[in-house]
Amino acid sequence: MITNIGLLGYGHVGAGVAKLIKTESELLGDKLGWPIRLKKALVRDLSAARNFEPEPGLLTTNPDEVVGNPDIQVVCELMGGLEPARTYILKALEAGQHVVTANKALLATHGMEIINKAAEANRDVMFEAAVAGAIPVIRTLKEGLAANRIQSLCGILNGTTNYIITRMSQNNLSFEDALREAQEAGYAEADPAADVEGLDAAHKLALLSALAYGVLPKISEMHVEGITKLEPMDFAFAAEFGYVIKLLAVSSLHDAQGPLEVRLHPAMIPAGHLLAGVNGTMNAIMIKGHASGDIFLSGRGAGMMPTASSVVGDIVEVARTHQIVSSSLRPPLLGWRTLKNDVVMCMNEANLNYYLRFRVFDKPGVLSSISGVFGRHNISLAQVIQKSQSPKTDWVSLVVLTHKAKERDLLEALAELKTMDTIDDMRLIRVEEFL
Repeated sequence: MITNIGLLGYGHVGAGVAKLIKTESELLGDKLGWPIRLKKALVRDLSAARNFEPEPGLLTTNPDEVVGNPDIQVVCELMGGLEPARTYILKALEAGQHVVTANKALLATHGMEIINKAAEANRDVMFEAAVAGAIPVIRTLKEGLAANRIQSLCGILNGTTNYIITRMSQNNLSFEDALREAQEAGYAEADPAADVEGLDAAHKLALLSALAYGVLPKISEMHVEGITKLEPMDFAFAAEFGYVIKLLAVSSLHDAQGPLEVRLHPAMIPAGHLLAGVNGTMNAIMIKGHASGDIFLSGRGAGMMPTASSVVGDIVEVARTHQIVSSSLRPPLLGWRTLKNDVVMCMNEANLNYYLRFRVFDKPGVLSSISGVFGRHNISLAQVIQKSQSPKTDWVSLVVLTHKAKERDLLEALAELKTMDTIDDMRLIRVEEFL
């Protein structure tokens, strides 16, 4: 018996999968009980340079040699993007092939369609590599924590942004300089928008929320905010208050009947927290279950071999399940037999602490007028720091930490403050206390 694999894409990750299957064939065979063989790989250009030299005859430009090929039991979609990846996956399922994918954007956007097609075809769709690279968070939520009601999860889900933030924090770099360094090191794409604007991490957060709570939130319903507005002085102020800044993904279920809160944005977190020490390109996820308590997972969130590790792990699991589990007992894709269509909580209802930085005119009465605006909107101030920018200017930096407040109240207060001619600029970063 042999399990034959077809790849859709032979780029960075696809080459890593080919390398693992070839170099670790004995290990995989020992764990599975029979060999895994890479049979075909779909590419756009047969002459393009490869990170791992393919076997003769492996590559093809004809998708029919992979999708629907009766000799291939498992199709690995590693192309990225929504199309033609979506079409290929649906056709593969219709043809009776199992699917492994690393495409978080596709699953977050068309997940319900793919789930329904997989159920109709009695085939598996595995996607461990779609979230946090080599970290086995999908299996942890689906299997290890299956007996738990998940109360919350939060984490650092994008290695590119975490690298940029780390460099800004530790080396006092501007966002532009840190991004340029990340691009030169190969951690950021030439067009980094999906990473730095938060969309990549948001897709991962949507999938994790579906696994945790049985609700697949729409990206349009989530609060998604990237790191492009962060400045070096914000990191300095954070350190002064005992915090570090991270691009934090958060989802929580306030009670069994309550709304699901899902948000992704820069956040100040206590410097002593486990997530505060996750630096560089590392990812981490903290999951709180009602029975398990806190579970902390950390590791490489991207890269050729970490991602390939998860893809090949899924291949082994699919190959094993294909042989020992009847189609009627096949486990559901996202860990739930049915997914709810609940609308997630509006960000305006979030109740958080806030860091606010203003550039204000240095004259008597300005601070009291700002405090008055906050008071009228039911916002209590915890700490206030005023620092001069330069002896040559009449403008100073005013930094405020608030007690917990409704996001709606805060935004209304900020809207009123923007009308004051004594305020020139303002920045907002949410503060996560993990209480």
